[in-house]
Amino acid sequence: MKEKLTRDIYERELRKLHEELVLLQKWVVETKQKVCVVFEGRDGAGKGGTIKAITERVSPRVFHVVALPAPTEREKTQMYTQRYLKHMPAGGEIVIFDRSWYNRAGVERVMGFCTEEQAQRFLRIVPELEDLVIESGTILLKYWLEVSAEEQTRRLQARINDGRKTWKLSPMDLESYRRWHEYSRARDEMFKASDKDWAPWHVVRSDDKRRARLNVIRHLLDHIPYKTKPPKPVKLPKRSLKGEYVEPDYPYRFIAEHDWEAKPSK
Repeated sequence: MKEKLTRDIYERELRKLHEELVLLQKWVVETKQKVCVVFEGRDGAGKGGTIKAITERVSPRVFHVVALPAPTEREKTQMYTQRYLKHMPAGGEIVIFDRSWYNRAGVERVMGFCTEEQAQRFLRIVPELEDLVIESGTILLKYWLEVSAEEQTRRLQARINDGRKTWKLSPMDLESYRRWHEYSRARDEMFKASDKDWAPWHVVRSDDKRRARLNVIRHLLDHIPYKTKPPKPVKLPKRSLKGEYVEPDYPYRFIAEHDWEAKPSK
């Protein structure tokens, strides 16, 4: 196994990839292309951090992140995929699902939120659903982030110990952690049913978060046939003349400026 990527190399390469993502964004808008990216994986696999790395330097008007909560009572009575389909991209949009319709093949199945019959029916029909998505002109990319049992333990323990991360940990996470092998079996059956040539699962080794993020972005860029044009040079124009404008003597409510260089009081 390779050594974990250093921060210096990660930030250097991420900057280059961010520049390419900006070009991709421009192409998607100009061509009205539709792109749908699905991220799945166990709790602690690094989905959120990877999505943040993709989106932190692009426009939220183009890159939309969808992370749906548990279904409402009304949504439970609808066709299962209905609440996901309404978030699919229109022309000029890239939609990223932080967990997706595959909840039915994973968490819902393992935790008993759906019946085994419902899970099996989903696995039968999902290839046809994704075939229709692609036939509509949407580029569909599906990523599974594969984290080892040891690394998942380390990351979830870090959530317990770090006050900045406690919001990431729920009783559901603890229960899913306990059911590692049940999730493994569910993942295996999900791959068997839905890893198709027209909509394959791209598996990402994610024990090294930085390396995984770079690998995903590189793969995403390589699998969308965007074309680039040399950017036109930009020069700031001259500001208009001040004329008779006078800065007002207004009592602005400035926020307090703390002395961050001082020694902390605690």
